[in-house]
Amino acid sequence: MKFLKRLCLAVAAVLTVTAALPFAASALTFTPSNGKDDNDNPVPILLYSKSIYMIDLSTGAPLVDINSTEKLSPGYLTQLMTCCMILDKFGGNEKQLKNTYVYGTSEAYDELYDTGAPTADIRPYEEVSYYDLIVSMVIASSCEAANITAMNLADSLFDFSLKMNDKAAELGMTDTKFSSAHGFFTLQNYSTAKDMAKLCKYIVDKYPVFHDICSKEYMQLEATEEHPEGTNLYTNNYIVSTYSDYYYAAAEGIKISNREDSGRCLASYAETDGSKYLIVSLGAPIEKTPADMLKGEQDPDSIYGSDNVYYNILDHISLYRWAFNSLTATDFINPNSEVTEAPVEFGEGADYVNLKPAKGYTALWPVDLKTDDVEKKVTVFENIIAPVEKGDVLGKMVLEYHGEQLASIDLVATSSVKRSKSSSTIKIMLSFFRSQEFKWALFIIIMMFSVYGIAYFMYLQLKYLKINKKE
Repeated sequence: MKFLKRLCLAVAAVLTVTAALPFAASALTFTPSNGKDDNDNPVPILLYSKSIYMIDLSTGAPLVDINSTEKLSPGYLTQLMTCCMILDKFGGNEKQLKNTYVYGTSEAYDELYDTGAPTADIRPYEEVSYYDLIVSMVIASSCEAANITAMNLADSLFDFSLKMNDKAAELGMTDTKFSSAHGFFTLQNYSTAKDMAKLCKYIVDKYPVFHDICSKEYMQLEATEEHPEGTNLYTNNYIVSTYSDYYYAAAEGIKISNREDSGRCLASYAETDGSKYLIVSLGAPIEKTPADMLKGEQDPDSIYGSDNVYYNILDHISLYRWAFNSLTATDFINPNSEVTEAPVEFGEGADYVNLKPAKGYTALWPVDLKTDDVEKKVTVFENIIAPVEKGDVLGKMVLEYHGEQLASIDLVATSSVKRSKSSSTIKIMLSFFRSQEFKWALFIIIMMFSVYGIAYFMYLQLKYLKINKKE
């Protein structure tokens, strides 16, 4: 009986832990393709960036992963963390951002003089709002705006970089280290596409005011004494510029970086018909490839005919077109379907219970990949003992695609099963008679009777001998 009590407690513990984790998200990613070749094999999309990470912005599920954990310089994408520090300080309150003014002393400018760092022409001691500092960084990659932010949110530029790294750790950016607020210098300033995607998702999800800024192709800073008519800023993130050959209508910002030492980097997101995707890419080439030089010679009016080809933007547009045209929400699990049955011991009127998924499972899936190749592996827990309540977790189903796990879903009882007192008593009795303990007890009893029989026989023999001697 004690054994059965311990078993019931162990099963209950397993059910409690499993119930707390009813669903594990997919980690499967895809290789984007442009249709199929003559042999019906997918033709991979030509991508230029060293590192790419693409997610479903609604769920956070990864879709494309190309060297996403490689540590690279994010260039001016570093300023997204600086913007994040401002947004966190004011909770994204647009009114407070626009009504709080700061300025930069010479310390904010000293390291930038004669370096060619991008600027929004904010002068020393010119008072600007935190809102305009964000605008300057997002639209113009303004390095002085980043340093002005750092000097006003921390005691020094170095102290601000420590705060940036604290925030990175908080967001789970485990392969990131920031050494400046602006990203102009690359020494000890690195991140990954995957980490930067975490930062971008955090900002985009939490701060609507940021959406409005990063999607603009043009903004004007507030007028100041130094700039009585304000400062006009035009984005070089041509994916949102309607005047550019790189314009993509569904795209929203987020920020671009083009530097010799870090390559072409880009963070963007796009939405169409309720589908939202986010991409971060690092390390696309700065110089035109030999193949594209030839294209430019053959067609001078194309994008390849200009001096610069923005390979980072080309990558994002190619991936968005693939996603919007190829990915579709696909149902893999019907939550109302009975999957299997589980045997139940000591049940009253039933020795099994049917199991169904705790919830359905729907995932984005390329139309050119067969869903028939997704395997459903079912496991039912052992030693299930009544009583069983409807909804109890009694198994799990794992979905796998070519060895990669898509999801793990709990299987739950579709009905309740009461405990039968008579069957459990009989079961316990029968199990006792088959137990090792019973066998030992029976052996001891037989030995005792044997010893008693031998002793009694010897007693009779001795008594008989005594009688014969008297005679």
